[in-house]
Amino acid sequence: MSGSVRARAGRLPSPARHAQPATTSQRFPHPRHEHLDADARREAASKGLRPGRRTHATGGLNLSPGEWKLLIVIILVAAAVRLFRISQPNSVVFDEVHFGKFASKYIKSAYFVDVHPPLAKLLITLAGWTFGYDGNFDFKDIAKVYENVPYVAMRMLPALLGIATVPLAYLTIRALDCRVTTALLASLFVTFENGMITQSRHILLDSPLIFFTALTTFAWTGFCNENHYEAFTDDWWIWLIMSGLSLGAVVSCKWVGLFTIATVGLGTLKQLWDLLGDLRVPPKLFIKHFIARALCLILIPSVFYMSMFGIHFAILTNSGDGDGFMSSEFQHTLRGRGMADTYADVALGSEIALRHVNTQGGYLHSHPHNYPGGSKQQQVTLYPHRDTNNDWRIVNATTDGDPYTNWVDHDIAYITSGMRVKIRHIQTEKSLHSHDVRPPVSDVDFQQEVSGYGIPGYAGDSNDDWVVEIHKGDRRDKESFKRLRTLRTQFRLRHVMTGCYLFSHKVKLPEWGYEQQEVTCNKQAVLANSLWYIETNHHSKLPADAPKVNYKLPGFFSKFWELQKVMWITNAGLTDRHTYDSRPDAWPRLRRGINFWVKDHRQIYLLGNPMIWYLSSAAVFAYAAVRGFLVLRAQRGYRDFDNTKVVKYDTLCGFLFIGWALHYVPFYIMQRQLFLHHYFPALYFAILLSCACFDLVTSTLRPRVRLQIAAVLLIIAIWNYSYFSPLAYGLPWTKAKCHKAKWLKSWDFSW
Repeated sequence: MSGSVRARAGRLPSPARHAQPATTSQRFPHPRHEHLDADARREAASKGLRPGRRTHATGGLNLSPGEWKLLIVIILVAAAVRLFRISQPNSVVFDEVHFGKFASKYIKSAYFVDVHPPLAKLLITLAGWTFGYDGNFDFKDIAKVYENVPYVAMRMLPALLGIATVPLAYLTIRALDCRVTTALLASLFVTFENGMITQSRHILLDSPLIFFTALTTFAWTGFCNENHYEAFTDDWWIWLIMSGLSLGAVVSCKWVGLFTIATVGLGTLKQLWDLLGDLRVPPKLFIKHFIARALCLILIPSVFYMSMFGIHFAILTNSGDGDGFMSSEFQHTLRGRGMADTYADVALGSEIALRHVNTQGGYLHSHPHNYPGGSKQQQVTLYPHRDTNNDWRIVNATTDGDPYTNWVDHDIAYITSGMRVKIRHIQTEKSLHSHDVRPPVSDVDFQQEVSGYGIPGYAGDSNDDWVVEIHKGDRRDKESFKRLRTLRTQFRLRHVMTGCYLFSHKVKLPEWGYEQQEVTCNKQAVLANSLWYIETNHHSKLPADAPKVNYKLPGFFSKFWELQKVMWITNAGLTDRHTYDSRPDAWPRLRRGINFWVKDHRQIYLLGNPMIWYLSSAAVFAYAAVRGFLVLRAQRGYRDFDNTKVVKYDTLCGFLFIGWALHYVPFYIMQRQLFLHHYFPALYFAILLSCACFDLVTSTLRPRVRLQIAAVLLIIAIWNYSYFSPLAYGLPWTKAKCHKAKWLKSWDFSW
């Protein structure tokens, strides 16, 4: 790939616009508009430019008035294709379950966590809010009929961005110095690609993602063309800044945008490498080029990305179902999650709430329900929300008599490392207990069940005894290293009789345990999952003016980085199989799609246009094969790359091939759930590459013949679109047509 894409030739300047006559000679009788003399070449080189024409269209786009009219017609066709029956179905489709629900939460300002950045969701929310959506629909189930939801307006946002992708494909191909016929072919291929049509007609994030990917590709191509002529002009800055803003937008829709950043990043490195190797470019000019690209392609996207999260935090100010994913400090920035100051010193007899340090910090919890197996004693779990069932009393396990009552008769005694304690659940008067019984879910020999055991007035037995082991304290509080201090001390609880540690991990109990997190006693406990701290602490004997503590509320950057980590962990954790998931090797072959919606003998099934899909895949592998063959020829001494035509098409096809590869190959190392729609950004590059190959193959043909070949390809593509359109639009279909349309056995749509 080259970081510089050569632009189309601009039209010759009009004599009326240039008073000086063009120079001619006997040897070169034609005006020398496209040549620079030696002095001009040296001047251009000193500015880091390549010799070229004196005038050019901005971004390498030299469109005639007729082309603009053609582009308007293409946009109208794209609008008709994508907006046809967009109100149908009038019920929830596929992942509208998630993204519609997120719009409701934005409008309600209820905090939630999603694995994707917020831009696309914010745009969909804006569309719904503008048309009066109040956030009261729950988007609970696929096929649930919409009530009092401006779902058409919310679907229009992805649809309009899908329409806007079509002219971007046209303009990008023209900026890559391909012919009008090729640009027309590319734009109509994107228009009639069934998968992109289906994805852009619903409340989903992929249409905004593809749009901003296309916008970035167009802006970067325009910048490369400007950079080819003259750097640091107004147009040069405009295209570079637009590239940076587009990069920020694409990564703010989905993290797949990082692959787009990698594509542009490789081009940037190539440009800088070429400048560095050009001895005519002074060091100061190289540094200027480097700083300009760093500002526009690193700083601007970063600021844009963080700004989207700034808006995200500004809207989501209320407590919601995403609280449990965040740290305690983060949670206390939300309305409804604030906590009053609590006593710092933890003493025998203190009423405490214990929190797990890891696994999003749930509370140690118990409730009056027993395990269905094992000891059949009272359940002890980890629960993410505040509740009176999170309250425990910690007492001395070595005292005479009933430790749960006689603490009142003794002076204040702080809890230090190595102290033997009992912990009783206040609401049910059951002691935190463990014994040699396997836990209900993690049924392994090195883990034991943890339960609530005992009756009121019963002092308990030695299986209720735990030893406090302080792991670390807070550097701001030296006492927190010596004794338990609320919020400041992290500690472990070791079971006296068996030596196991109180432990929790990301394992959910079944329905009988209300899907709360399992708590066990683990003899091989990982340190991180066996650490606890005390969040709230009350003791009747502590004076009102005793030292108190509270959470230190995080600022924007702390919240931002924490959320990035949570998104990463959550995304990596999506490893469960899905009925319609697929692996990357199946995508270029279009082995299977995704069932979006089924009702009354109508189905919406995400499936690409087979002709466009296979043609684009063939172009990708054809380019790779031909490029490899040319490399082998070069090794044998052939000078194919001295041919300007070979260099031109290798440059633009190489750029598109690398765009495809960087948006496709990384999925092979991902272990999470993957679906066909993850291939769409790569598909966009593959479609453009197929059209670039068409431009090369037909470059020696007469325009009429080239147009006829393009017409045949379009007719086949449109026929494929029409044939499979019932799956894109959810139109009525007969059983016979449905079975006949199953060209591959792996296409699992049904009548």
